[in-house]
Amino acid sequence: MDRRRVIVTGASGYVAAQILPALRDRCELVLVDVRNTDRQGNPMPDVLIADLAAADVSGCRALFEGVDSVVHLGYVRPKTGQGSKAADSYLAERANIDMAFNIYELSVEAGVRRVVMASSNHAADWYEGLIHARKKDIVDPWERAISDNYYGWAKESYEHLGFVYASGGLGKQLEVVQLRIGAPREIVGAKFAGNPVAYHRDLGAYISPRDLSQLVCKSIDTPDIRDRHGVPFQIFYGISDNTRKFWSIANAREVIGYVPEDDSEVKYADDIRTYLTSSGAPVPARVWNAAEVIGAS
Repeated sequence: MDRRRVIVTGASGYVAAQILPALRDRCELVLVDVRNTDRQGNPMPDVLIADLAAADVSGCRALFEGVDSVVHLGYVRPKTGQGSKAADSYLAERANIDMAFNIYELSVEAGVRRVVMASSNHAADWYEGLIHARKKDIVDPWERAISDNYYGWAKESYEHLGFVYASGGLGKQLEVVQLRIGAPREIVGAKFAGNPVAYHRDLGAYISPRDLSQLVCKSIDTPDIRDRHGVPFQIFYGISDNTRKFWSIANAREVIGYVPEDDSEVKYADDIRTYLTSSGAPVPARVWNAAEVIGAS
């Protein structure tokens, strides 16, 4: 079987570092970012410099030629000094929406089969207040995406725009997968001392590098991702099989055969006993504050 040609945007970033080893083993990669050094400043000579958030991306068209799939991880971070804090966040996130549009457009023009886009749990994080107040047990991917912050709003917009392209309303259907990534980082229990709600949340949101790699690879490789209406569009939560999870991964199991191997309850058992509870009982309910967890991806 021929190796798929796959573009990875944001290839110098933190999330890309976790999945590139698995992708290198199975795909021919086109790595793209605005810099060709990793987060520690080490050179990444195989990363091509390109600004996919630019107003004119015509010079990027050649990158998409002969490409089977795109894994879009690129992200424009807010810069200070443009105005108020809210204005800084809004302008940066608007740039991210424009970049998502560019990715979809370039993909359609080049005949790309599928786009796998890094959305975020924050696309629907308004529901978390209900989860932590014991008014809701789980969030399903098919529920309306609603957020109360600019970061989540932008991710909602990625998803809605992706459905427009997948629906065929603009002509050719583009296959689209949105990954609502949870917490793709190691969880240090000591950081949550005195804040059991945030700790409980991160334990539920955790995704290990091998589970994230599996999720991305299966999102690329699964032949048929059509929903029950025949639209090639899916939203999957990017979490491991965590005992404390409050997002559903049932559709990821069903559609692409996602079988996560890790559980934060097992991996961080010692820390949980020390910093959360000796019995593993649920944390006390209290009103959830988005500011406590917005740092999650």
